[in-house]
Amino acid sequence: MLSQILDYLFPKKSLGNREGEWVTPEERAQLRAFPIILERAALQREGIAHLDRLVAGSTYAGNPLLKKAVWTMKFRRVPALSRDLGSMLLAGAMHVDAQDAVLVPVPLHWSRRFHRGFNQAELLANVVSEARHIPVVRALKRVRATGYQSHRSRNERRTALLGAFRSCVRVPPRIVLIDDIATTGATLDACAAVLKEAGAQWVEGWVVARG
Repeated sequence: MLSQILDYLFPKKSLGNREGEWVTPEERAQLRAFPIILERAALQREGIAHLDRLVAGSTYAGNPLLKKAVWTMKFRRVPALSRDLGSMLLAGAMHVDAQDAVLVPVPLHWSRRFHRGFNQAELLANVVSEARHIPVVRALKRVRATGYQSHRSRNERRTALLGAFRSCVRVPPRIVLIDDIATTGATLDACAAVLKEAGAQWVEGWVVARG
């Protein structure tokens, strides 16, 4: 009964603005993976100093509905979309060896998590863990709110992220960071720097999209 009332007051609209569901079968078919893998040398040319590899399921440019799907999951608070987006992430990392690695979701500050109701990186990490049988370890804590990064330059993002993360468990040697999107890579790089300082030997990032 409650769900029917909520659907009436706040009707579900798909990625293409159709009412009744968050994503239609036709839209789901368009969320195809176009994997991108950047190794350390390519990342360093972009100014990403600590991350050893970046794997993305697709780019926004190659997938018109993908940006709307990520936005809908986070800002319309639709955690169910993590299944579709997690499948894209998995397709991107299909041939990437993760033996002896653990998954570390990029943490949200407690205030952002409270407002949103979930951490999208944790949901995605759970999807990957279930499919690849890789354990999830919450090895990082976001100790300072950094605000929204989307309209900041690379240097502004780096400045905002200084001191924002802290390791909170014994850090294993090989880590796969999980997040929804990497635009400049500043957030993943800041996390990788903290993890390596705490003892990690290899840190790569797996994301749904490269923005």
